[in-house]
Amino acid sequence: MKPNYIDHIVLLVNNLSRTEKFYSAFLGKPVEKTDEQIAYQVGDTKLFFGLPGNKNSQLYNKENLGLNHLAFGVRTAAELKRFGRQLSRAKIRHSGIRLDTYGKKEFIWFDDPDGIRVEFYLRQKAV
Repeated sequence: MKPNYIDHIVLLVNNLSRTEKFYSAFLGKPVEKTDEQIAYQVGDTKLFFGLPGNKNSQLYNKENLGLNHLAFGVRTAAELKRFGRQLSRAKIRHSGIRLDTYGKKEFIWFDDPDGIRVEFYLRQKAV
């Protein structure tokens, strides 16, 4: 037996209002919001952002142990291009459309305000 879906993911950030502005540019308005956390609905998964309990925590580094990146799936090349334009309009620096290391899948990567790598990933090869 195995789980059917990812229910939620929690990421800790330094500044909730900065994080909300960044993620709302491509996820829309949060579905939940308090002084200590915000949440977005992405398909069946809730994505929470909260403040760390340890105020002396180190800065995030995607090359260290833990989360390397978060990838949002897109279904078509046209959708991937639209997300690229949406990021550009929001003045979010991004890679533009690239091919993965196997040369088969297209994606756009960018870093959030805390340095967490985020992608829009086209699972099937675009035509």
